[in-house]
Amino acid sequence: MKGIIRHIVGYCLGMSIFILLIPFALFEISKTDRILLNFNLIDNLFLRVAVSLPFFLTAVFFMLSSNIFLLKIGKGGPAEGFNIAISPRTKKLVSNGPYSYTRNPMVFGALSLYFSIAIFLNSLLCLISVFILLIIVYCYLIFSEEKRLLKDFGKDYQDYKKKVPMLFPFKKNKKIL
Repeated sequence: MKGIIRHIVGYCLGMSIFILLIPFALFEISKTDRILLNFNLIDNLFLRVAVSLPFFLTAVFFMLSSNIFLLKIGKGGPAEGFNIAISPRTKKLVSNGPYSYTRNPMVFGALSLYFSIAIFLNSLLCLISVFILLIIVYCYLIFSEEKRLLKDFGKDYQDYKKKVPMLFPFKKNKKIL
């Protein structure tokens, strides 16, 4: 029962931050962008939707599927940061599904979501903010997340790390395990 409550709290906290708070901040930044810069990335609304929609759909796919795989296969949750576990830690290394494209599909999905929002809002400051967030997240992944996963899963994680890119699923994957 305690594990279920921790999962629920973890998902609620994560959704509050990554699905509500950060997009709201981007929306607020876009207001400043219009006042300060008066610069349009893409003038045509239809074109903005056409460019942002694939990133949005990619975000939804990676964010949802990675959470499902982590819960079903890894038997744990994603809600952990700076060595504070909000939901139970994963018990098994997940390397299939979205995890066969990137070691951090939730992060890739979230960044895709923020990029789609920045494009849709037609905001250069939002794009710059997403880039800054990318740098911060990348550093966190290297200095915290990667170390924890190596400690938790050892050689299996080392092998997985050699085959799957950390964040962006652009390189061709080799067969995993």
